[in-house]
Amino acid sequence: MEKYVYDFSEGNRDLKDLLGGKGANLAEMTNLGLPVPPGFTITTDACRTYMQTTKLPPELRVQVTMALRRLEDSLGRLLGDTNDPLLVSVRSGAKFSMPGMMETVLNVGLNDASVEGLATFAGDARFAWDSYRRLIQMFAKTVLGIDGDLFSNALDAKKKASGVMADTELPAEDLRALVDEFKAIVKAESGRDFPQQPREQLDLAIEAVFNSWNTDRARLYRRRERISDDLGTAVNVVAMVFGNLGEDSGTGVCFTRDPATGMVGDYGDYLPNAQGEDVVAGIRNTLSLADFEQLDKKAFDELRQAMRRLESHYRDLCDIEFTVERGKLWMLQTRVGKRTAAAAFRIANQLVDEHIITLDEALERVTGEQLNKLMFPQFDPKAKRKLLATGMAASPGAAVGAAVFASSTAQEWAEQGKDVILVRRETNPDDLGGMIASVGVLTCRGGKTSHAAVVARGMGTTCVVGAEALLVDAEARTVTVGDRVVKEGDIIAIDGSTGEVFLGSVPVTPSPVVRYLEEGLDVALSELAEDDENTRDLVVAVHEILSHADAARRLGVYANADTPDDAKRARTWGGEGIGLCRTEHMFLGERRELIEHVILATTDDERQAAFDALLPLQREDFIGILEQMDGLPVTIRLIDPPLHEFLPDLTELSVKVALAKERGETGPEVDRDALLLPAVVRMHEANPMLGLRGVRLGIVIPGLFTLQMRAIAEAQAARIKAGGKPHAEIMVPLAASVMELHLVKDEADAILATVAAEQGVELDIPVGAMIELPRAALTADRMADVAEFFSFGTNDLTQTTWGFSRDDVEGAFFNPYTEKGVFSVSPFESVDRLGVGRLIKIAIEEGRSTRPDIKLGVCGEHGGDPESIHFFHEVGLNYVSCSPFRIPVARLEAGRAAVLKGGSDTR
Repeated sequence: MEKYVYDFSEGNRDLKDLLGGKGANLAEMTNLGLPVPPGFTITTDACRTYMQTTKLPPELRVQVTMALRRLEDSLGRLLGDTNDPLLVSVRSGAKFSMPGMMETVLNVGLNDASVEGLATFAGDARFAWDSYRRLIQMFAKTVLGIDGDLFSNALDAKKKASGVMADTELPAEDLRALVDEFKAIVKAESGRDFPQQPREQLDLAIEAVFNSWNTDRARLYRRRERISDDLGTAVNVVAMVFGNLGEDSGTGVCFTRDPATGMVGDYGDYLPNAQGEDVVAGIRNTLSLADFEQLDKKAFDELRQAMRRLESHYRDLCDIEFTVERGKLWMLQTRVGKRTAAAAFRIANQLVDEHIITLDEALERVTGEQLNKLMFPQFDPKAKRKLLATGMAASPGAAVGAAVFASSTAQEWAEQGKDVILVRRETNPDDLGGMIASVGVLTCRGGKTSHAAVVARGMGTTCVVGAEALLVDAEARTVTVGDRVVKEGDIIAIDGSTGEVFLGSVPVTPSPVVRYLEEGLDVALSELAEDDENTRDLVVAVHEILSHADAARRLGVYANADTPDDAKRARTWGGEGIGLCRTEHMFLGERRELIEHVILATTDDERQAAFDALLPLQREDFIGILEQMDGLPVTIRLIDPPLHEFLPDLTELSVKVALAKERGETGPEVDRDALLLPAVVRMHEANPMLGLRGVRLGIVIPGLFTLQMRAIAEAQAARIKAGGKPHAEIMVPLAASVMELHLVKDEADAILATVAAEQGVELDIPVGAMIELPRAALTADRMADVAEFFSFGTNDLTQTTWGFSRDDVEGAFFNPYTEKGVFSVSPFESVDRLGVGRLIKIAIEEGRSTRPDIKLGVCGEHGGDPESIHFFHEVGLNYVSCSPFRIPVARLEAGRAAVLKGGSDTR
């Protein structure tokens, strides 16, 4: 017979998978000798069996009976006895804490007969009838699915009729009458009487807890927290102890350290003459632990001793629930407590200083997501604000600026020193200049992986997307919400952490952690007030833990950077190179016209003239970046996007040309449009992301890659002559065939030799491949014959593996796919280990079989995603590359990956 039931004495904290977090910790406290009410846990195996069969396992009833008898024997009381009844609570307890998701039923075992026995045992009829009405109220809502408001409303009506404010003021007679009302509601709503058999109550409550695992809110919570639907929940059956037996009883919640700030001390709430749900429901004002000490010094001292013992045992902040029953302390639950991002770093560093944990353990206990939250500025929470709309929080931070509706305006105003927020229906590559110039980006369309969101996150720009209440009129340069109209130049504020949009200015508080990252520890501390101990401790904690992460990690951390300013920022924030320099961004703005000349050229001389104009511009771009990253590798990707991104929209241009012809307009611009239209028609593609782009572009348009490779070579030569130590690398995008690489590599070798001879320097510039197509991954052994390094472009590798476009499908089916469980998280946010990850593993194995010393990295957005970084560590990549603003997060997670995989040996 499979074992489905464990007494608390049989378990321990290492059995969380089987007993759930609550059951495992109740068992642990029992083994420690702390005063835990006796009970037993029904395992998650039983829940999983129930979910598969929709029936309770037949062995379960037998095992529950045996456990119940052991419990009754240990206490000398019987469940639901009419004289001295044993009552139990039935609580859920999954492996991971899911606050408020699962249901609880207290006082199971009470009925019309045992309530009288409870009153006699307690010497308090009011307490007995209050306990009975609580059971009916919880049981009806949780087990029978009756609207809880029906009972709350009846309770409020009874208090109003009796002229009292609090539940505790209702006398026994009123509570007895309320029980009758509650039973009548049960009968009316469910068609059955409230069950009088204690064992029936228990069995139904157990089944209800199992059912609660799959409620809509539970599933939603698990999706948000990335908790598997297959885990199931355990059920804890615990002998009741009562905090509502009078003023010498009560219930509370406490923490061994402040979960909000991390400060050392006793923190918590206590409520006299109450049961546990009264504290969390907030129906009465609670007392502090200091007040509790004044009320009951003996119980308080016992609690303090238990708190210290638990923190020492778990070596972490503990969250504890307790009850005092007529002066007797009972420990109802403990767990490693949830905490804010700031508290996580402070507590981890405190425990290191107190020699309770090691630096490796401290690194394990913080996350990149927590560090990310500490890096972005926030609005002053005390400031007044006027909410305009709410969208999706796409890129954290707080931004205040003048609303502008065109990229050109954003750039113009930014050059004048104005802070601007670019407001668009949605953004496209043409908006890049405006996005760079803006302190924030706001769109009324799109989701978290839309163009605006992806680019803004990459740049570290505050962004809110999908604010559907906004009616953006780009022509009129206004945005309307209801009867409010925001005109261009009006000040707005956006919160990229909450998705809120405010009218007018809201004061912003900068992050001290960012000041530390940019200016160093000493400067950051010197700028803080002497009495600001909390912030000083936080900055020191981040420094200590991040420094250890750097010492522990194996993965290098590079940056995706396209400009000298980005390169400088990346190096300041700890970047060890550039893993992706996107050259297509260098052809926008004024240079776009030169690309049009390349496309429109009818002769080699015309095309070469355009290349000659672009060469010095490209060379200066690369010189600036190589100078900022002197001594560190700079991987430069040859131009990648489809040509349509450099050309006018086909429909708009067609209309423009037709109108000009109809009106008889003439002039240089009209002539230019007329010449451009046939080229745009010729280059138009049904699916441009799978068309003429990447290496195909370089092969089909003679001279395009030649121009770029010569610019790279001449830039490296210039830096060598200037006394620098440049390390440029050429990366070929979108290669699917080794022959494509051969063609580009042969051309690169010839250009490098020519420039080296011309400049009189030695040029060592490796040529590698961006692996972003399944075929490239599956033929990596052949690709490595030519490529001297691989960099995985996981954005396109995800698109081509899944067969959908990130920009097109998000609004179409991402939400229903997430709701239906196809995605637990977007594959564009965190790498798809089973599909995309498998291709990466194959490419690594095959590539190294051909070239054992091949350098391997990743430059897609996943390079800055914490979960993906752990995968890249596991499969043996040499480095990850991410946006400059994600570098600290990547450094931290790369260190965490090293210590979680097997521990570091650095200290």
